[in-house]
Amino acid sequence: MKKLFFAALLFFGGFCQAQIQDAWVFFADKENVQVSIENPLTILTQEALDRKALHEVVIDERDVPVNETYITTVKDTPGITVWAKSKWMNCIYVQGTMADIEALNDLSFVVGLEYADKDLNWPNPVPVSDKFAIEQQQERIEYDYGAAANQIEMISGDFIHRQDFTGEGMIVAVMDSGFPNFENNPGYAHVMANNRLLGTYDFYARTTDVTGTGTHGSSTTSDIGGYVENQFVGTAPNASFYLFRTEYGPSENPREEAWWVEALERADSLGVDVVNTSLGYQAYDNANYDHSYEDLDGQTTFAARGANLAYEKGMILVTSAGNQGNSFGTVATPADAIGLLAVGAVNAGGNYASFSSRGPTVDGRVKPDVMAQGQSAAVLTTTGAVDFSSGTSFSSPILAGAVACLWQARPETKNFELMQIIRESAHLYQNPTPQMGYGIPNFEIAYNVLLGLGIEDLAQQSLIAIAPNPVKTYFEVSLPASVEQAEVLIYNTIGQLIYRTQVSHSQEQVSMEGWSKGLYIVSVKASGAENNFKIQKQ
Repeated sequence: MKKLFFAALLFFGGFCQAQIQDAWVFFADKENVQVSIENPLTILTQEALDRKALHEVVIDERDVPVNETYITTVKDTPGITVWAKSKWMNCIYVQGTMADIEALNDLSFVVGLEYADKDLNWPNPVPVSDKFAIEQQQERIEYDYGAAANQIEMISGDFIHRQDFTGEGMIVAVMDSGFPNFENNPGYAHVMANNRLLGTYDFYARTTDVTGTGTHGSSTTSDIGGYVENQFVGTAPNASFYLFRTEYGPSENPREEAWWVEALERADSLGVDVVNTSLGYQAYDNANYDHSYEDLDGQTTFAARGANLAYEKGMILVTSAGNQGNSFGTVATPADAIGLLAVGAVNAGGNYASFSSRGPTVDGRVKPDVMAQGQSAAVLTTTGAVDFSSGTSFSSPILAGAVACLWQARPETKNFELMQIIRESAHLYQNPTPQMGYGIPNFEIAYNVLLGLGIEDLAQQSLIAIAPNPVKTYFEVSLPASVEQAEVLIYNTIGQLIYRTQVSHSQEQVSMEGWSKGLYIVSVKASGAENNFKIQKQ
């Protein structure tokens, strides 16, 4: 019997060696790290630097690209196919036989492997350092929301719009399966006419054509940025967009998690503020790759780890909780991640939709975070016609667009601050449930809280101003009469303090004569309050 068992083990081992496997290959180091950090425009766009400076996000080694020489060496290895890369985790995603993948350990720069089939990771997967920790007007615009009225009014998104916050200047990335006819869709004519489609990329095909498979991406994006006069309005109709295809429709494979994280890294490097992800991962075509209930603790899956790093980088991620409310015991990944807003679905009356995935997570955290309409939600088709669809795929973008508009009101707010304000505005915040999490957020409440964030005297705060902006040679700091003195600090776009002065008059000139053109952050501190401004030096 023992001989038979041993023979079976040998057969199983040989079978695994011959089968095509999926794995992450982790590298030891990166090249030119210090030079890249000291010259951040070589690795990040100006928009990304501006966002990081505004939110005091430090540029570090994780922003430096993966060593291309290492990637090329692995690509040239017989039997190995490289599908994706992650600079944040310094790794690539490969396919090959187990024998070919194991042979990569012989490369001097490879520090470890992590198989998608977790049974192959004996005794331990590659350790990845976890630095993640939680920190805890006047009305101008009136839309005829048409079919989208209920889903927007449910979260008081219409209130935010009436304060003239419709996503202008905010950058949203949508990661999905395909965006057919986006550029010619009447529902996105306003996006195209105003040059607010900033870029596209297909991480599967490695092309800028994001037609993909299916129409899912086009539908989800409409709930953020769609607009058909008197018929339909998205929650952030004036936002700018990047569209990323990270899904391969014909199959379910963990490489989609790798593409998704790679797209997050691209979004961060481009200065994206808000990311919407109407997807989730739990079961794969190869059952050996499935995520168990225990895996969904917010920091184990590759997608969750990537989401938490994106949170560290200052973005806000909004994702679908999942549509497994009648089966699997918790939300899918990346919705389980600590550093994002997972959105469940309710019907038009604000009641729990039975398909919406429930919480809590395996480690006891409240999920979903919040809820929005996802049953019979209004969407636009690829021809710009109004239709209705169900799923947390649609509650997520409805919420994501509202997040972008709220952040527009106070762009200097840290991502963790804004996320917590949104949670606390929800109707079940004091008594969360497994089905609804903290409940349906109220963006009017969130807006009013946001205006008072960190300010002891809101009336006094409203009297602090700087002008002119843009600046040619100087600007003036205007303070209320009750303030005797204020400190003015000016930062560049990588967060370095470059000038400090005191002002002690109601109006004080600050000279910028001879300064380089570009964006600067001015912080005015007075009476225990701090007010931040973006200024443009001409």
